[in-house]
Amino acid sequence: MNTQAPVNVVPLTAADYASDQAIRWCPGCGDYAILAAVKKTFAKLAINPAKTVFVSGIGCSSRFPYYMNTYGMHSIHGRAPAIATGLKLARPDLNVWVVTGDGDALSIGGNHFIHLMRRNVDLKILLFNNRIYGLTKGQYSPTSELGKVTKSAPMGSPDTPLRPASVAIAAEASFVARSIDRDLKHLEYVLERAAKHVGTAFLEIYQNCNIFNDGAFEYATEKSSRAQTTLLLEHGKPMVFGSPGSEKGITLDRFTPAVVDLAGAPRENVLVHDETIVDPSLHFLLSRMRHPQFPEPMGVLRCIDRERYNETVHSQLDKARTRFGDGDLARLIDGPEPWEVR
Repeated sequence: MNTQAPVNVVPLTAADYASDQAIRWCPGCGDYAILAAVKKTFAKLAINPAKTVFVSGIGCSSRFPYYMNTYGMHSIHGRAPAIATGLKLARPDLNVWVVTGDGDALSIGGNHFIHLMRRNVDLKILLFNNRIYGLTKGQYSPTSELGKVTKSAPMGSPDTPLRPASVAIAAEASFVARSIDRDLKHLEYVLERAAKHVGTAFLEIYQNCNIFNDGAFEYATEKSSRAQTTLLLEHGKPMVFGSPGSEKGITLDRFTPAVVDLAGAPRENVLVHDETIVDPSLHFLLSRMRHPQFPEPMGVLRCIDRERYNETVHSQLDKARTRFGDGDLARLIDGPEPWEVR
């Protein structure tokens, strides 16, 4: 898991990664916390801003490139993965990040998102999930819960919500993690893990929209409830959650996760988290666990090493040059298999 992010030779602070642009998010938005965590993580890892690019689509989250003192592009709705892939292929030396939201990535951008995961391009993708369309003022999004009453669904959303981590794992993503805007220590940890991963690193961040969907993740942030509603994943550690004296564990019952009270069950039956299993089945089961039936897993669900798309493409180009020499566009157009339009 060695980082490919270009390292800056001069030590920088979090403030050095801040641009001179006025931040135009609503006061109290969870995006502020994510921005602060990214800048702090970059400073810790000494990532070179002159070799870093943020690409975004459309949405509140997609204003992110304006606020980072790096290169950036505020691109087209849902197409940031495609643009970032092209950039990484053309400039493999760059450290390329994608910032997107649940609407941008999973609605119009769903197809691009899936193919980025399966290709394993060496990109880092941050998905801010607030379960609502914030920029366009409160319509239900692909991750809104069934029955969610919004401006575009006054009788309640009729759609079954997508689960971003499940989609990523089903598409063979090599790194999948989840965190939340209110837990900065944990968010910085998973950001660092994502930055160091070689391949597509996908991080879903639960983010509060205090204007159009306030309190959507309150169960996972409040001190009175989070011990019972979240499961902190640690590689090699048993899947245990709850408060001291009332701990519970996750077991498997016929390939289905089950919650057991550890006061009356042997601990050896509790699942031990292994983020490195190549087969995605167990990681997928974890991604399906959702409150209130289960505690929601937080941390790195999956982290494996597999071939990277950008490296494969450049390897093919090198072989083609060795075999055929430099390309000749005119020869390609006038080659042995021309079209004839009649």
